Amino acid sequence: MQLSDPIADMLTRLRNGLMARHTSVDIPHSNMKEHIAQILVDEGFVRDYEVVRDGAKVTLRVVLKYTPQRRPVMTHLRRLSKPGLRIYTGKDRIPRVLGGIGLVIISTPRGVITGQHAKRLGVGGELLCEVW
Repeated sequence: MQLSDPIADMLTRLRNGLMARHTSVDIPHSNMKEHIAQILVDEGFVRDYEVVRDGAKVTLRVVLKYTPQRRPVMTHLRRLSKPGLRIYTGKDRIPRVLGGIGLVIISTPRGVITGQHAKRLGVGGELLCEVW
């Protein structure tokens, strides 16, 4: 099945998995989704991810993270730039999410990185999503 917005599909699968209290979520693999998953692991929003190969089918398995009270660590995932309305930002206009508690993920010429890292590198790009 061809999706018009695979990143929005990834975020929806993560949201649904968190609401259902699943331990992991399987997502069709792409390099951009793998980079987003790596950022979520590095920032402590998900426990881990792995690439699962089953013949020609490649899946990204994301292990979700919860507090000891079984509440999701990630409470908000929102797609910013959409296929019908792309949102780009310059290096000086990268938004801060919740005063720095959350993060924005940006696709830049240097790769898919967080907004804070993009500010340090002095690059702008397409705003993919915000997470907190």
